[in-house]
Amino acid sequence: MTLGTVCTPLYVEWLALRDKLTAPPVRTGRATGTIRDDPVLVAGVAGALTDRIAPGDLVIATEIRHAHQTTPSQTTPSQPDPSRADPSHAADLVAGELRRGGRTVPSHAAEIVAGELRRAGLTVHTGPLVTTDHVVDSADERRALAASGAIAVDTESALIAGDEGRCIVVRAMVDNPEQPLARAGMPLRGIKALASLRRAAPVLDAWAAATGDRELLLAKPRSFCAGVERAIEIVERALDRFGAPVYVRRQIVHNLHVVRDLEQRGAVFVEEVDEIPEGSVVVLAAHGVAPTVRTQAAERRLQVVDATCPLVSKVHHEVRRYAARDSTVLLIGHPDHEEVIGTTGEAAGNVIVVPGPAEAETVQVPDPARVAYAMQTTLAVEEAAETAAVLRRRFPALAGPRKDDICYATSNRQAAVREIARQADLVIVIGSQNSSNSLRLAEVAEAEGTRAVLVDDAAEVRLDWLTGATRIGISAGASAPPTLVDNLIRNLSGLGSVTVTESGAVTEDVRFSLPKEVTQQ
Repeated sequence: MTLGTVCTPLYVEWLALRDKLTAPPVRTGRATGTIRDDPVLVAGVAGALTDRIAPGDLVIATEIRHAHQTTPSQTTPSQPDPSRADPSHAADLVAGELRRGGRTVPSHAAEIVAGELRRAGLTVHTGPLVTTDHVVDSADERRALAASGAIAVDTESALIAGDEGRCIVVRAMVDNPEQPLARAGMPLRGIKALASLRRAAPVLDAWAAATGDRELLLAKPRSFCAGVERAIEIVERALDRFGAPVYVRRQIVHNLHVVRDLEQRGAVFVEEVDEIPEGSVVVLAAHGVAPTVRTQAAERRLQVVDATCPLVSKVHHEVRRYAARDSTVLLIGHPDHEEVIGTTGEAAGNVIVVPGPAEAETVQVPDPARVAYAMQTTLAVEEAAETAAVLRRRFPALAGPRKDDICYATSNRQAAVREIARQADLVIVIGSQNSSNSLRLAEVAEAEGTRAVLVDDAAEVRLDWLTGATRIGISAGASAPPTLVDNLIRNLSGLGSVTVTESGAVTEDVRFSLPKEVTQQ
């Protein structure tokens, strides 16, 4: 395993960090010919290309561009001086130089490092950084570089970065367009930038310790299930058909990224239907709702599009059927989960929520001869089965579904994560904290004796989790987009070479039909 190297191009940067790192940084100078593919972190100062980035802020490069520009003294009539060109021409010139000079490399682990620095209390910006062959201080040239999409400029990083995406650039800003280098106050800004660099040192140390080659074990299946895909498609189609805004009661599925994406497309998420203007379109979330919510929607003359997962609807139907027989329904699930709240609402006077085996041992019913059970669809399979077994033992007349209510996607993902947990040093589950099925995946992995963490995305992965973990299992809850898994793999590949193995033989081909409200013209 090759540990990463922290390097500092300037002597003053080296002085700032030499007593703050476990291993002193390597001086590179303006290192031509030192391109490397092992993990390397370039730490130092640089200039911001936008006023929204203040002196002392950190920029973490998401990609590193090399612009083979010439200094003003080297220009010729056929090669205009970008510092004197009008901004639009300068932008065209720099864009052309970036295309021709042409070397752009990604920084794959930028999100992990940026997230760690933010948790350390530093102000961090992420985006492309461009390396030029001279110090950029003219307003026009800054504007031209900014027009190319870059947010910061230095003179060394692209000369050090290799082509494998394993270079991290951590730059503290000394100047920006409003406060250029040649303006009073530069020494104080330089001191502020170097102080930020010193504050970042523990994260640079953690990055070095976390670098190395790894094997990644991907659980199969993972990410979206058919019910989640259906719910998201319903909102998208509703937006296409009715136009924005389309209101959604609660989160359509329990995932922060899905909600943000739909918000950007025009969906408006509300807690209750009384927040929605009368006559509007409302989508009911995949977790299902109590009948009272539908009544409230009708009173407000809302056009309802139901995105309830068909497997949740099946549980609602079971509860209504048992309640019609005057049976007490023991609903195995978490009392505060939206699915359980909605299911309970189908027959509130007949439903008792039973969270687990301990509660199953003590629950009392009015008539033991008239009792049935149902389940929340996203429970941990083994605990739910244990709870049901206790109820069957205590209530011999207990009725129940022919097949337990836990959905196929939950069962499949738990089985797959259990398999990879037995082989891994660490399991990373992608999913939001309010996602029941994602939480259960982490619990299943922990039950196998393997450390497991639940994160929304790569930016929440802590470097100290990765130290010493050479085999990492990866899964994602049924409400988490598969692109988040791809992005996590990319970030881990920025810390060292990775081999990726998929583990699990189940292929899911379930599809659910869409409601007529979004399919009929």
